[in-house]
Amino acid sequence: MTESPPQPPQPPIMVKGPHPACLEDDALRDQCEETFGRHRGPGGQHRNSRDTAVNLRHLPTGVEIVAAERRSQQDNRRVAWRRLRLKLARSVRRKIDTNRYQPSKLWESRRQGDKLGVNPKHADFPPLLAEAMDVVEARAWDVGGAAGTLGISMSQLVRLIRHDPGAFERVNRGRVARGWHALRK
Repeated sequence: MTESPPQPPQPPIMVKGPHPACLEDDALRDQCEETFGRHRGPGGQHRNSRDTAVNLRHLPTGVEIVAAERRSQQDNRRVAWRRLRLKLARSVRRKIDTNRYQPSKLWESRRQGDKLGVNPKHADFPPLLAEAMDVVEARAWDVGGAAGTLGISMSQLVRLIRHDPGAFERVNRGRVARGWHALRK
């Protein structure tokens, strides 16, 4: 049986201005449509008695997510907004010039020498991931070159991207489509 050729990543959704994953909460909410409903699945006897599922749609990009795994609408809202920021960080790109690129104030505040410390559960993670993905894709999947542009080591950049499985898969698809080896997990 022959192996099918690797599939390149989906083309990114391009935006002008600040990356939506980097927006303040109120600014991001202004760009989104939020609806509530009922969804099937686990959750116990009171699972579908209320509209606890949260659907978010980022209107400028069309990126959508659903959070329905919790019994509480409030818990699902918190999960949904976090999930939306991560999906935006993975799939939305800003056009940047890597020759004149200067890392953001947030990036510089988190960078310590050639290291970048951030817990993937921290609120700063989605904006940092978005910035890293912008540079990696602008550098045509050259992770080493992107790390140099961002002022951190390649291993630190790979570690940041690896924290989000969707971003890690996207980078590896881009690398393999260019004929480069995939990054190790």
